[in-house]
Amino acid sequence: MIKIYQKQPIQAEQFNGTTDSANRLGVEWEDGNGFIGDPSYTPESQPCWYIPEDKFTVFGYDENSIKPDDWIIECSGNIRLIMTNNEFKKDYAELPVIPKSWADTIEEYKANHYRMDEIFTEWSWNYDEQELIARAWLDGYQVEAQHDTRTD
Repeated sequence: MIKIYQKQPIQAEQFNGTTDSANRLGVEWEDGNGFIGDPSYTPESQPCWYIPEDKFTVFGYDENSIKPDDWIIECSGNIRLIMTNNEFKKDYAELPVIPKSWADTIEEYKANHYRMDEIFTEWSWNYDEQELIARAWLDGYQVEAQHDTRTD
């Protein structure tokens, strides 16, 4: 019997090919590593970034090589998974971003042991908001950034 499991939240960061991104993610440059077999290879056009095997155990589509726009997922401890941008977008979605008032309401209802459906009878939400609130309730959320609207 096949069992289907829910994906858990992950920590992932997209590598953008800059030195800052490389330093933050533990990615290193090596002239002789990576895409040398490609007929159009030049160090200028195709940087040879990689994750050192002495620092991390790495799984990915191209061993420990990584290209700009690839994602590095921290699995546990020193284990990393490399995914292409397309694979990542297909498999993962970011936590929903909601206004602070919605976040406060979710936390209040959870703290008082209300059922999730009670949040919808209390406020008049449209359908799209209901789906977003349900996702935020179940999976977690990010609070929308406050924008300064002062004119002084």
